[in-house]
Parts: sequence; C-alpha cells; structure tokens
Amino acid sequence: MISSDVIRGYNDTMILYLLLDGDSYGYEISRNIREITGGRYIMKETTLYSAFTRLEKQGFITSYYGNATQGKRRTYYRVTDAGRAYYRSKCEEWELTKDVVNHFIRRDV
Repeated sequence: MISSDVIRGYNDTMILYLLLDGDSYGYEISRNIREITGGRYIMKETTLYSAFTRLEKQGFITSYYGNATQGKRRTYYRVTDAGRAYYRSKCEEWELTKDVVNHFIRRDV
C-alpha cells in the first residue's frame, strides 16, 4: 500500500486522468484507481469527494446529474479545458519531481 501522504498532491491528477476519456462518477473513479494501481492505492471516499469539490471550484471539472439508477441519481463529472491544461502542468511537475527525488534514491542500501 502506498502512503496517502506521499501521493496526496497527485490525487487531482489521477482523477483528471480518468476523466480525460469521458465523464464518470465517484464510485467508478474510485474503483478504476484501485484497479489501475493493482490495489496499491485506494482513495478514500472523503478524499475523492473533497477533490471533486476543489476541482469544481477551480473550474477544472463540472458536474451534472445522470439518470436515476435504483432510485438514486448519480453525479457525473466532466473535465474542462482548464482541467486539461492543469492536468498537463501536473504531469510536467511530476516529471520534474521524479528527476529531483531520483538524485536522492539509493538502491544499494
């Protein structure tokens, strides 16, 4: 399992990545993160919905209600053009971060 402290700054990036290919809802995004990471990272529900709120306030995603399933309406999320630009900047930041941190990683210890 990966520490949530280590990955916290990239939760938004993971969510945006999943929205690049199409709209989705909370449970599906959470499940996809768990599957893609092979269960090594599970985003808590509170973390996920806090990220949705933050991303929407910043204009990086929008939300809308889908059709009711089993009596409950799902909230779907869609990435905006600003969200795509933010995603690209976070990817660039990640590459720089990896480069810097790799200077301090010893594999022979």
